Amino acid sequence: MQFARYPVRRVEARPGAEVDGAAWPATIPAVAQLLRDGLDLGRATVLVGENGSGKSTLVEAIAIAYGLSPEGGSPNARHSTRASESPLHEQLTVVRNGGAGRFGYFLRAETMHGLFTYLEQHGDDGPPLHELSHGESFLALIRDRFRDVGLWILDEPESALSVTGCMALLAHLTDLLEDDRNQVILSTHSPLLAVLPGAQILEVGEWGLRPCPWEETDLVRLWRSFLDEPRRFLRHL
Repeated sequence: MQFARYPVRRVEARPGAEVDGAAWPATIPAVAQLLRDGLDLGRATVLVGENGSGKSTLVEAIAIAYGLSPEGGSPNARHSTRASESPLHEQLTVVRNGGAGRFGYFLRAETMHGLFTYLEQHGDDGPPLHELSHGESFLALIRDRFRDVGLWILDEPESALSVTGCMALLAHLTDLLEDDRNQVILSTHSPLLAVLPGAQILEVGEWGLRPCPWEETDLVRLWRSFLDEPRRFLRHL
């Protein structure tokens, strides 16, 4: 029998966790489903869905439960500018694959500049991130840090990237997944990033979490409708 070598095979409610189903974030259908049923993870998982559906809440909680900072970085990063994370991580446990690596990195667009400052203040010898454009700095950090073996979690990275930037990120993540010890969890509004080869796509919404082929996601269907006939589409807004 061949054993999986990527870091996390499942996320589930922590035994004995007291969950108030009437309080946020358990009122979010996707969160309620995770706490009730748990979530099995493969080597690549992509979360897509509307704003407010719970994508970022889920990836943030998984990152913290794994041992990463809610504001991003590796397990060694412990900076905090303003605590805004949900308490969901306190109710979760990650089930690791035996013998898998424990390294990881969390990168989220909304806190990336705070991470850059933290790295700069602690004598980081990487690229001068604050001296680069928004998108350039994001890709520079990924190329510099996303090189080892571990769990790579990204929250809406397309916020910083152009179309070509998204393609560059997609290529880098695809290369990482050539090594079966690597694992990617990604939340996105980008149909380009959602097509990550081999990924399970989970559509997040009022139904909770459901697997969905790329071409059948609301994300892809809406983009196709707009690009096919943008003027007709705009008349219906």
